[in-house]
Amino acid sequence: MGDEPTLAGQPRQGVRADAQRSIDALLTAAAEVFAEDGVDAPVRQITAKAGVGAGTLYRHFPQRSDLIAAVFRHEVDACAAAAPTLAARYDPLEALTRWLQRFAGFIATKRGLSAALHSGDTTYDSLPGYFQQHFEPALSALLDSAAKAGAIRSDADPWDLLRAIGNLAVPAADDDSGHTQRMIALLVDGLRFGAGA
Repeated sequence: MGDEPTLAGQPRQGVRADAQRSIDALLTAAAEVFAEDGVDAPVRQITAKAGVGAGTLYRHFPQRSDLIAAVFRHEVDACAAAAPTLAARYDPLEALTRWLQRFAGFIATKRGLSAALHSGDTTYDSLPGYFQQHFEPALSALLDSAAKAGAIRSDADPWDLLRAIGNLAVPAADDDSGHTQRMIALLVDGLRFGAGA
């Protein structure tokens, strides 16, 4: 079908492999630039890092808000996809703990996007639902597995836990003391209380 534009950063079916590589490079570069310099960083900084021209960026992401939303979705997808990978590699409690730490890292690095996401731009309207639709099942599977193993209590609500971690996550640049990791350890200890009861 050729090098078609995307809708809000989501590739259409039939996008050529080279166009998909350009999209992936742009999303990766934009995520890095946004983390370092904020969402208002110059486009040329993103395109230089991605190794593509400005025309390629605007063909796939006509507005900056399209790029920001696509980066957010891309990072949500990667974080959610880590849950089954961790579950296959570690025991249920360790997998749960590692994923909660990964999720907290995701939240901490997205603090800079907060103003953009709450700007009233309708491009961002679907993002809270996207967040919940991807993260809640990922965490729910980890919680269920840990509860079945007798490692944690069985009444933990995944959405409550996601919100709690979102509230306690400290921006990565400000967390050199390990505050967020300590808070997650306390939360996991709380989940262990009453396990198997």
